[in-house]
Amino acid sequence: MVGSALVRRFQKEPDVELLLRTRHELDLGDQAAVEAFYAAERPDMAIIAAARVGGIHANSTYPAEFLHQNLAIAANTIHGAYRFGVKRLLFLGSSCIYPKNAPQPMTEGCLLTGPLEPTNEAYAIAKIAGLKLAQFYRRQYGVLFHSAMPTNLYGPGDNYQGQLSHVLPALIRKFDEATEGNWAEVTAWGTGSPLREFMHVDDLADACAFLLRLDDPPDWLNVGSGVEITIRELATMVAAATGFAGRIVWDSSKPDGMPRKLLDVSQLASLGWRARIALNEGIARTYASFLAEKAAGTLRE
Repeated sequence: MVGSALVRRFQKEPDVELLLRTRHELDLGDQAAVEAFYAAERPDMAIIAAARVGGIHANSTYPAEFLHQNLAIAANTIHGAYRFGVKRLLFLGSSCIYPKNAPQPMTEGCLLTGPLEPTNEAYAIAKIAGLKLAQFYRRQYGVLFHSAMPTNLYGPGDNYQGQLSHVLPALIRKFDEATEGNWAEVTAWGTGSPLREFMHVDDLADACAFLLRLDDPPDWLNVGSGVEITIRELATMVAAATGFAGRIVWDSSKPDGMPRKLLDVSQLASLGWRARIALNEGIARTYASFLAEKAAGTLRE
């Protein structure tokens, strides 16, 4: 999803040549393959957007894979970029790097000030390691490697794989099925009370383009919409977008995750960038792309 958004964004730049590989053509967990790619292509710039990702269920069920695979991606791509002379690198992390009980909204300075949320600890540790790798290569070798920590993302090309997906695509799929099946009710995980921030992936791609134009960016910056909503409100918005008119039932036996997770985006705003796609507009656009992907047989599931 993120990689596709970056391609859409940078295809608009006349002076950018994109060096692209699918996951089947280049395994970023394979150090030798990554170094062979860097050696052959010698890119000037790299954006590390790849990751193994998922929602609460996937993170809780497969923590070893989430830690190992994401550590390997970060180590291979960042070290390889240094070895083969990449002039600039932007590593994409996640808002889950911040402590579970961090003051809200979470500033960049909250990093490593307390315990992580247990349900996504493995993924968070891998992303913190990538951020620190970029920071320390910059400090030690003078290379312009820096990071962006996006909030919860959604948009075209998202993963709709049921229990393994994030909350917004999971809701889109569930409510679409409910609408098609004329269900009387839909059951959603948790209490619906946690507050979350969401940003359309096209806004993230635009933020990345902005960050890569900065001469001396901070080692890492939060990237988000600065707007939060309860999961219960989110479900109501998704239901409306899909045309579902039944009842929403909340299963409080399922985990909620962090009670609140809002990024402080004031640093990025002070540099001149803000998100532009409102959540209701973004959900409508994403549901339209979901339907198009489903019709074309290209839905990630």
